[in-house]
Amino acid sequence: MDASPRSRAQRTDARRNYEHIVATARAAFAELGPDAPLDVIARRADVGSATLYRHFPTREELLHATYRPEIEAMARRAVELADYFPPAEALERWLRDYFVPAQEERGVASMVKDALVTAPEVFSQSKEQFSNSVDSLVHAAQTSGDLRKDVTTRDILRMAHGIAVTSQGALHARDRMLRVMFDGLRPT
Repeated sequence: MDASPRSRAQRTDARRNYEHIVATARAAFAELGPDAPLDVIARRADVGSATLYRHFPTREELLHATYRPEIEAMARRAVELADYFPPAEALERWLRDYFVPAQEERGVASMVKDALVTAPEVFSQSKEQFSNSVDSLVHAAQTSGDLRKDVTTRDILRMAHGIAVTSQGALHARDRMLRVMFDGLRPT
């Protein structure tokens, strides 16, 4: 029977291992970047490689598990801002306050870059929620006449990602480049 105390303890132990691996991976990705060796993560988590691969057969699955909460939070925040601000302001606030700062986390930045450049299924479950939320902000700003109709969500995210990466640690430069970007996104 699966509900025995022993099987519950095993499930509890497996869950604890999973959460510990994710926390360890977050620290390793922050320190070493998204290409941190998985054997280093396993060693730091004090689990065998087989345990790590049993939970996360691929690096992408580990990255997704590690950063899914941030990706989903950014998507939720886009929806919340759309409820409280005019469309163009909601988009600008979301980019400036949530998307661009998230790019300072190397793992999040790597996931976003991969999704924007090569579009693999790195976001898997979260990708659709993220895409739909941001597309809604962009579409609403275009419909209100505050955003050029010839730009796509992907264009905007790529520009904002580039600004975040190139201005890391230089907040004044980041703010100036974002102002230029937003000015260029307004219809003429």
